[in-house]
Amino acid sequence: MSREIARRDFLKAAAAGAAGIAAASVLGGAGALAEDKPEAAKAFEGKKKFAGIGSVREITDDIVYIGVSDRRIQLFENVYPIPRGVAYNSYVLLDEKTVLFDTVDRSVTGQFFENLTAVLDGRDLDYLVVNHMEPDHSSAISEVLVRYPNATVVCTKAAALILNQFFACDISDRSILVDEGDTLKVGKHTLTFVMAPMVHWPEVMVSYDDVSGALFCADAFGSFGALNGNLFADEVDFEKDWLPDARRYYCNIVGKYGSQVQDVLKKAATVDIKILCPTHGPVWRENLGWILEKYSLWSSYTPEEKAVMVVYGSVYGGTESAANALAARISQGGIGDVAVYDVSKTHGSELIAEAFRCSHIVLASITYNMGIFTPMKNFLLDLEAHNLQNRCFAIIENGSWSPASGRLMKEIVERLQGCSIVGETVTILSSPDNGDSDALTALADAVTASVQNEESAAPEETEEAAGKKWVCKVCGYVYEGDELPEDYVCPVCGAGPDLFEEA
Repeated sequence: MSREIARRDFLKAAAAGAAGIAAASVLGGAGALAEDKPEAAKAFEGKKKFAGIGSVREITDDIVYIGVSDRRIQLFENVYPIPRGVAYNSYVLLDEKTVLFDTVDRSVTGQFFENLTAVLDGRDLDYLVVNHMEPDHSSAISEVLVRYPNATVVCTKAAALILNQFFACDISDRSILVDEGDTLKVGKHTLTFVMAPMVHWPEVMVSYDDVSGALFCADAFGSFGALNGNLFADEVDFEKDWLPDARRYYCNIVGKYGSQVQDVLKKAATVDIKILCPTHGPVWRENLGWILEKYSLWSSYTPEEKAVMVVYGSVYGGTESAANALAARISQGGIGDVAVYDVSKTHGSELIAEAFRCSHIVLASITYNMGIFTPMKNFLLDLEAHNLQNRCFAIIENGSWSPASGRLMKEIVERLQGCSIVGETVTILSSPDNGDSDALTALADAVTASVQNEESAAPEETEEAAGKKWVCKVCGYVYEGDELPEDYVCPVCGAGPDLFEEA
């Protein structure tokens, strides 16, 4: 029965359709269908990326910002929380030749191409300068090259290799591969290219414009955070609203490569930089010395502030209680900048940034499976991975029957260059009681005295040793010693001794 009903429904629908066509014929509609077919309709010529109008800002008369902010992203590099989003910065130089500096992440290519089209205003693109090949700056490269088939790519040899790895994009017939000090004249502007390997990828370079004094500086001097219409650092209260994100960005993304950053800072000191154009965050055109000083401190692992961070790992509250008691005693001793963190709740990127800021770090951990409490161990290994140096540590351990975390934390701290232990380790059995009060007070006094009396946790400058130096040709790491060991492996990129050359 159901099959018969379905058949009747189909016949009714077919009949209704035929009647509709007949009626349309009477009204003239079907007559139009019956006439000679018109030409195919033209393709829709609306906004190619549905991004709306261009949103650009001038930096100088002939340098234009065409970057885009992303407020939807939750994790940068799928690791670091960025509740304020992030900006992907790109720039165009308009001279006799047109130059695009870097592109953007694939998430914002729509607005990026609207901006690029608006700025070029009918002109062709002559050069695409690739300062950094990380995909959040290079994802639009292949489409740029399709849209602008006459554009020449300017990059390092390493960047050309990585570009092909990511996008299977052979640029051998449309590229200029540059090295240290090479120049490119594009009209009245001349660009000079400076190599910056391992800041923080091996292919990185920065580009300096001799006319404006602008340094297109890749990931250097960048920051987490979307731009809210304010492009320049002097248009915002940077120290209040941006410095924590700038610090967290540097320390987590670039922090391991302090010596390489120091090398770039030395190179930068030889030219007259007037504008810093990073690939994330605000552009700097005023008070450049302030941000350069921050980078000098961070990259030399010099504490930014004489301050104390207390980090605790606690399960049932006993270790937390001891950490709070110690923090209170340090504050009572006259140290105003004391910050307490639960290692289980605070994201590691926040802890790394604070460790770079503070001169003194207190570690308070339970003993967990005869080891260090897992989140605390992860934090300490993260400090080691980011090459933290020149800090003073104090230690509190807890254990109900066999405390071991203090000794194990101390072993990791002793592997950190230029770091020292302040005071005696305080041992808590399950939870602190009045019997632990004297020990906590003594440790607080030792930390307070160290903060107040130490001019700097950084080691004194000494004359460089007369030993030889070998430079890794892959990443730029420098090995110092009498001879390069035959089995030496670069600690940064893993290159063998055959890829080192004597400096």
